[in-house]
Amino acid sequence: MLSRKAIGGAPMPYNRRSKNITQGVARAPNRSMYYALGYKKEDFDKPMIGIANAHSTITPCNAGLQRLADAAVGAIQDAGANAQTFGTPTISDGMSMGTEGMKYSLVSREVISDSIETCVQGQWMDGVVVIGGCDKNMPGGMMALARMNVPGIYVYGGTIRPGHWKGKDLTIVSSFEAVGEFTAGRMTQKDFDGVERNACPSTGSCGGMYTANTMSSSFEALGMSLLYSSTMANPDDEKVASAAESARVLVEAVKNDLKPRDIITRQSIENAVFADHGDRRLDERGAALSGHRARRRGRVDDR
Repeated sequence: MLSRKAIGGAPMPYNRRSKNITQGVARAPNRSMYYALGYKKEDFDKPMIGIANAHSTITPCNAGLQRLADAAVGAIQDAGANAQTFGTPTISDGMSMGTEGMKYSLVSREVISDSIETCVQGQWMDGVVVIGGCDKNMPGGMMALARMNVPGIYVYGGTIRPGHWKGKDLTIVSSFEAVGEFTAGRMTQKDFDGVERNACPSTGSCGGMYTANTMSSSFEALGMSLLYSSTMANPDDEKVASAAESARVLVEAVKNDLKPRDIITRQSIENAVFADHGDRRLDERGAALSGHRARRRGRVDDR
């Protein structure tokens, strides 16, 4: 597949990176393996677009991601590119909190980032759609995009719907608060059970401005996610449509060789921080993102 733009009159291929493992006599074994996956000869001239899918059934934050990945696959194929899916790990802060398991939470951010980079760079993908839900999926995925500097876009899985009990809206924090209220004798067993069973009524990330929703809204300001995509609930059809549109936008970015570090600048990072009012979580993740962006440029404050 050739681009519309030309340099010196010669059309440029979209598969700028993947041609390293699909083109030429020496790559016949590679193509044999692709044929086993259902590829056809003409597919080797198309860009290879990765989908880093953090779908998991260990937490509601990630349990609704598969249909978003499926929508992205369809959109990529419709746009004339090849879609390649791979998984990334996740940990639920809400479940591991207060246990030894929480020690793995922040570490998982780096593991997620490294896992994405490993697949994208190892397979010479031309672009990547990162789909994540739970807290550390967010900075982990964005750090990988900034570090690799391969055309990419972030698709947030979406927030959970609010729970309800006796006319009040609930979030996962309501369940944490109920523990204290019940232990102090200020809540009945019936109300305690009611909050516990109704705080999380659907798939989606924790329903408040905690890490996942904070990071997703900042990604819009950063320019790495579609506008308005951070406010959609995971179960809603508009979230599926947004995932498909994100994939289409990414294919265009691949065609135009638009990379994350063309978008992520000092100014865009400041915009992201201001958009979320200097939230502490964003301060931490923004510092990490700045470091990954600037790593190959030699300075964190690079403009």
